[in-house]
Amino acid sequence: MTTTTATDTDLLRRMRNGAADAFAALYRRHQGPLYRFALLRCGSADTAADVVQETFMGLLTERFRFDPLRGQLQHFLFGVARNLILKSETAQQRHVVLVGPDDGDDPDNELADDAACPLARLLDHEAAEEVRRALALLAPHYRDAVILYEMHDMSYADIADICQVDIGTVRSRLSRGRAALARRLAGWRDTVRAA
Repeated sequence: MTTTTATDTDLLRRMRNGAADAFAALYRRHQGPLYRFALLRCGSADTAADVVQETFMGLLTERFRFDPLRGQLQHFLFGVARNLILKSETAQQRHVVLVGPDDGDDPDNELADDAACPLARLLDHEAAEEVRRALALLAPHYRDAVILYEMHDMSYADIADICQVDIGTVRSRLSRGRAALARRLAGWRDTVRAA
């Protein structure tokens, strides 16, 4: 069975039987979305990388034991990452460090940069940075809902599963998080228009 067609459950079973390629396939499949969530959630590339590493090491060592009968592996991994971030924030007294400008590792960004004029690139960068800042200022429970729904296209049910709350709470957090984000970004938009 090839790793691209294997289900997460099949790969997990093979991984637990010692197949390193199964672990590698699970890592390749879930690392990117998990890292992006952690980065947006905590604002630090180093912390996000540590969270992803600890999540996968916990899965490998069975410190975090996934039960396929209780849901999807992706939701489980997001839930573990979220809990690790919350634990880290508690230890750091909610000290958030914002990431710096993109270092250009994304080939899609290079194509967009080549086609855009310098002013457009500057405004795009400033807008992205302002969204990161506004996200970092949201309360953690609102930030979780906004990031998972808006940037990872997860359903209310998926978010409820990851955050261990009911769907009504997800709807409320998403609505309030969006409103708070819009208020924070409104001032920035007014400043850009005036300039």
